[in-house]
Amino acid sequence: MNRKVYNCLHFDQFNRCLLCLGPAAGIPECLCNGCLADLPWLGPACRQCALPLPQAGLLCGRCQQQPPAFAQVVTPLRYTFPLDSLIPAFKYNQQLTYGRLLAHLLHQAVAHHYQERGQALPDVLIPLPLHRARQAQRGYNQALELARPIARLLKLPLDRKNLVRQRSTAPQQGLDAHARRQNLQNAFTCRYPEHLAGKHIALIDDVVTTGTTVNEASRTLLDAGAASVSIWCVARTP
Repeated sequence: MNRKVYNCLHFDQFNRCLLCLGPAAGIPECLCNGCLADLPWLGPACRQCALPLPQAGLLCGRCQQQPPAFAQVVTPLRYTFPLDSLIPAFKYNQQLTYGRLLAHLLHQAVAHHYQERGQALPDVLIPLPLHRARQAQRGYNQALELARPIARLLKLPLDRKNLVRQRSTAPQQGLDAHARRQNLQNAFTCRYPEHLAGKHIALIDDVVTTGTTVNEASRTLLDAGAASVSIWCVARTP
């Protein structure tokens, strides 16, 4: 049996925790309460880029010195164990069951964030695009797989065709800050800028590391006429 299909049948039919394989009792019904509680929840963080900080409500040094183009990062988790196993498995190994769990956790965090702060939800959700060659190689865009269920649950429009990665770039891993910016220069474009004029946008991705990629994509959206961009991601690197 195909591994992806087997995983879906195994966890859905027998109601087992994805992490410890014990009886699932959490929400959604693919984690036990213990594993859910033990996830690396973000805690205090920079109010703009979500970098973990000792105290909530502060701006980190980088956001003070070089304010990013995006307004805020909304994320529930730190990118440590077990997220550093779950996300790559979802992203590179077609473990879409993990993606469903990650989308649920992100949806809960987003709903809580906007309700707690009394903020209006954005006008439209946009998944961070892959270059067509990389998406063809991988078979799907993990950001789109996260965005679909969230858009449905929040009853928000999903725009999957406007923001385009027009240039294939080298992987960001291992590059310093300057090289990351150079690597992403002119990487994105908007096909239909008239659809973005005055809109508040949520840009969805799996992980924010340095923020260089989402910052460049945010600049592209703002240059196309968007009013603001918020980043929604599953995890933030410490």
